[in-house]
Amino acid sequence: MAKVEIYTKAFCPYCSRAMRLLGDKGVSPTEHDITYGGPQRQEMIGRAGGRSTVPQIFIDDRHIGGSDDLAALEARGELDKLLVA
Repeated sequence: MAKVEIYTKAFCPYCSRAMRLLGDKGVSPTEHDITYGGPQRQEMIGRAGGRSTVPQIFIDDRHIGGSDDLAALEARGELDKLLVA
């Protein structure tokens, strides 16, 4: 199973949607809660090429993007391939 990381904030519906999709796939991602900012937020921005919205999702250290990007991978049938890497 691939290593999945997700940066989230509390009460974020897009974060919840991404977590639900990953959970449906049997994935328990490492969640980085950046609700209160801090160094992890800066880390996320650096890893995500300047993107500061949440969620930001990484699979095996590859930046996937946000919730819509994750859903698009699923719709194209590409998500499962990334998760079993």
